[in-house]
Amino acid sequence: MPIRTVTVYAASSQALDSAYIDAAARLGTALGRTGYRLVYGGGGHGLMGAMADAALAAGSEVHGIIPEFLTRVEQGHQHLTSLEVVPDMRTRKARMLEDSDAVIALPGGCGTFEELFEAMTLKRLGQFLGPIVLINTAGYYDRLLDFLHHSVSEHFMNQTHLDMWQTVAEPEQAAKALEQTHRWSAQSALASAAVQKRS
Repeated sequence: MPIRTVTVYAASSQALDSAYIDAAARLGTALGRTGYRLVYGGGGHGLMGAMADAALAAGSEVHGIIPEFLTRVEQGHQHLTSLEVVPDMRTRKARMLEDSDAVIALPGGCGTFEELFEAMTLKRLGQFLGPIVLINTAGYYDRLLDFLHHSVSEHFMNQTHLDMWQTVAEPEQAAKALEQTHRWSAQSALASAAVQKRS
């Protein structure tokens, strides 16, 4: 199926090295130029804000989803194509994936990790079948990727699960990675589950 809507997970911290901010903006520009509709967490700061601003400037439709309690801490991005306020974090995560064809994860903290692992888990179970791409700016995800390989070597995951995501070093490589990703289907998920059970 063609990719139309891409969910982007990203940090909202404003205390980040400029290399991460720059990469987020470059991702927004690159995705905006493809014509993808983007969905993200609705923030106006950090990597979230940099990505959204650049995507909007490049002509992309950008939809933000923010939990109501966070609007009392930060207003959310005020210049998006649309901003949806939801009751809580669980609803936000579900809505961000609901109509999504693919996921991209910029560097982030525990919130980004949680979102990324939920997408991976749903893909593992055949509930989300789209591409997942990690933007590995400055090798940020290297240790996480090492740990995932360790999980496979210890048989907590199957070797085939490493096909559930791709990693790129530069944000400009993300769109190509989305389009050329290894096909994952509900049958792939069931097959990998059967292999894991036997092991």
